[in-house]
Amino acid sequence: MHCEEVLAERIAREAGTPAFVYSAAVIRDRYRKLDAALAGVPHRIHYSLKANSNRGILTLLRELGSGVDVVSGGELFRALHAGFGAQDIIFGGVGKTAKELSEALQAGIKMINVESEAELLLLDRIAGEQGVQAPVGLRINPEVAVATRHEYIATGAKGHKFGIPYEEAAAVIATAVSLRHVAVVGLDMHVGSQLQSFEPYRHGIERLASLASQARALGAPLKYVDIGGGLPVAYGDGDADPDLEAWQRVVIPAVREIGAELLVEPGRFFAAASGVLLARVLYRKKSGGKDYVICDAGMTELLRPSHYDAYHFIETAGDRAGRARVDVVGPVCESGDFLALDREMEDAQPGDLLVIHTAGAYGYVMSSTYNSRARAAEVMVDGHRFAVVTAREHYEDLVRLEHEDPDWRDA
Repeated sequence: MHCEEVLAERIAREAGTPAFVYSAAVIRDRYRKLDAALAGVPHRIHYSLKANSNRGILTLLRELGSGVDVVSGGELFRALHAGFGAQDIIFGGVGKTAKELSEALQAGIKMINVESEAELLLLDRIAGEQGVQAPVGLRINPEVAVATRHEYIATGAKGHKFGIPYEEAAAVIATAVSLRHVAVVGLDMHVGSQLQSFEPYRHGIERLASLASQARALGAPLKYVDIGGGLPVAYGDGDADPDLEAWQRVVIPAVREIGAELLVEPGRFFAAASGVLLARVLYRKKSGGKDYVICDAGMTELLRPSHYDAYHFIETAGDRAGRARVDVVGPVCESGDFLALDREMEDAQPGDLLVIHTAGAYGYVMSSTYNSRARAAEVMVDGHRFAVVTAREHYEDLVRLEHEDPDWRDA
């Protein structure tokens, strides 16, 4: 098995396992297809760092012309460190701190997507203290019916923590327009991920269009309509990649009526299919009528199967005769540490290299050092060449921030 032109086994030998491996060609292809699908209106793609904030991926997307969407001060730092300009960055997230809002204003970023009236008032105060006007997008919860593969990835239904409730939106817009240190330059929504229908986009944009008319009537200098991400990817269990032409037919006419620049925030759509997780089989074991494949990657590397009940197609990198029904599990001391349950696959044996597919999004970024396991390496492949773009952690990294002689303070 190869990633582009590089043998998977060679990457595993030289970079070690577990290792995440990303294909530059897949990212380029998906970026260009999405950009072409949006050609009918002025638009900008802002890649969502939360899917995968690897420096190699960020550099590649910046070179393609992408902006970014960040949801923390740390992601803002990463974006700037990767060479994105201030006007390339949108800052979202439901719980921004005063420090993070201040940092965003100091950086002079394109837009801060505000998610509550309380955040709006705090941002106005901080902007006043800095003597600037904050470019604000108001994230509206459109409260539309959303069908996703898991309840944790639905974000646009009534009662979710994200965004300004739709019934409060008009009042919050009026408040925002009245504030001295705020400019309402955008309206934003994000209805969820792995959407099984594009109707939530249609209904959500219609609601944003109505609010855009109200905002402009009040004098808001509205320039952007941000419809978030949510495009599905195929994980191999019945999911399908999105029909971009069908999505285009929903999005383009609706956005054209609003008369604003379209912003989209794909993350998973670019990153997921670009990446695999390589893991080495350590042992085979039978217990209680179950057949286990125990490998050197688990929930510390890929949390999605345990956290979201997510499916990832798994196969061996080399030829392996025979099939078996197995649980693919990791070395972590948790019963929830698994990559697949009751899965029919090749009869993998100790020493075999496993390839866990569609692991480029919400893999490394959600990984942890639980059980004091050092985090995996990340590798980028581009044609016939590959490079380690994030070094594997060492034991010393696990204790690097700990103080041997802490500074005790009296109460």
